Amino acid sequence: MVKVVFLHPDLGIGGAERLVVDAALALKSKGHQVHVVTSHHDPSHCFPETRDGIIPITVSGDWLPRSFFGKFFALCAYIRMIWASFYTVFCSGLCPQVFFCDQVSICIPVLKLFTKEPVLFYCHFPDLLLASHRHWFQKIYRAPLDYLEEKTTGLANLAVVNSHFTAGIYRDTFKSLQQRPQVLYPSLNFQTFDRPCSTTMENVIGSDKQPNFVFLSINRYERKKNLGLAIKAFALLKSNIGGSDIHLIMAGGYDERLVENVDYHQELKQLAASLGLSDCITFLRSPDDDIKTCLLRQTDALLYTPDREHFGIVPLEAMYCELPVVAVNSGGPLETVEDNQTGFLCYPTAEDFAAKMQFYYENRKQAKEMGGRGRERVINNFSFDSFSRQLNELIVSLVAQ
Repeated sequence: MVKVVFLHPDLGIGGAERLVVDAALALKSKGHQVHVVTSHHDPSHCFPETRDGIIPITVSGDWLPRSFFGKFFALCAYIRMIWASFYTVFCSGLCPQVFFCDQVSICIPVLKLFTKEPVLFYCHFPDLLLASHRHWFQKIYRAPLDYLEEKTTGLANLAVVNSHFTAGIYRDTFKSLQQRPQVLYPSLNFQTFDRPCSTTMENVIGSDKQPNFVFLSINRYERKKNLGLAIKAFALLKSNIGGSDIHLIMAGGYDERLVENVDYHQELKQLAASLGLSDCITFLRSPDDDIKTCLLRQTDALLYTPDREHFGIVPLEAMYCELPVVAVNSGGPLETVEDNQTGFLCYPTAEDFAAKMQFYYENRKQAKEMGGRGRERVINNFSFDSFSRQLNELIVSLVAQ
């Protein structure tokens, strides 16, 4: 048995958080002892495994600011993680044998300075590429943070990334690092989607709005997710087929503390209204697992709109639930969605998306067949068992070293 402590900045609902939860569950299934230390955990806005006691959680540093006057989020995240790492080393009494860190690497030098335990760093995507550097003051602000990100990432005993796409970005971005990252694909815990769900489509969109074909989009309400593309493509499809028996469900992670979530959600609703689609688009904020499972099982196709997404777990979830996918032809979906077999990979234009959506609408037998092939692909290539085995091997090798 190996004692593993996870350090994660904000244990809410998102792809990075799902990875951390799955990693903890995977190691626990292999007989290891796990514990997560985080700077924020809201029981009303989290995955059930972190709320029900399956994974022990310790919160430290939530009193520290998340921003200064709505700015400097990255700097505050660094400060909060430095605090969490000091707490873990000196106050938690956890005494781990391996540290598992992700997203914010500034905690690594603290762990390396005051302990001898190895550190695994899971790089979802270089943060410096997600930050804005357009104005001179942003460049000045980001320069030391970007430098620290590269140097502290290089201190990890092992760097792991979520796709070959991210591995290439990692090498191109962190040019001074000699260490090459290993690829560990995120996985699905199939049991999560095999459980019965009590929610019905009538509960979600109303009994008076039962359409003949339902498209689904699941993504956080962030502008980089390009959710407006799904709405514009849906509007174009509706115009092309001249029908009123289609519906679009926009479901996504939503945190009232994040101004972007609040503003972008309103922008999307206004876009739908301007296109005359308010009656045939349903917006859901942070649906729970029961509703999400219902949506994946009872809708007809998934729209996945982010461009250059580093991995993207949602297409896997959809394919496992036998939904055909329409995704942008870049980033992680190139490694998960098999074009013309389990879905379509498209240019990020409303015209291309609408054409593929129309194919599904008009060829439902072929759409179901593509969904079936998608399920087989996920089971064969992205199982939780495979993920658990690979992660266990990484952790055991770190301890042995």
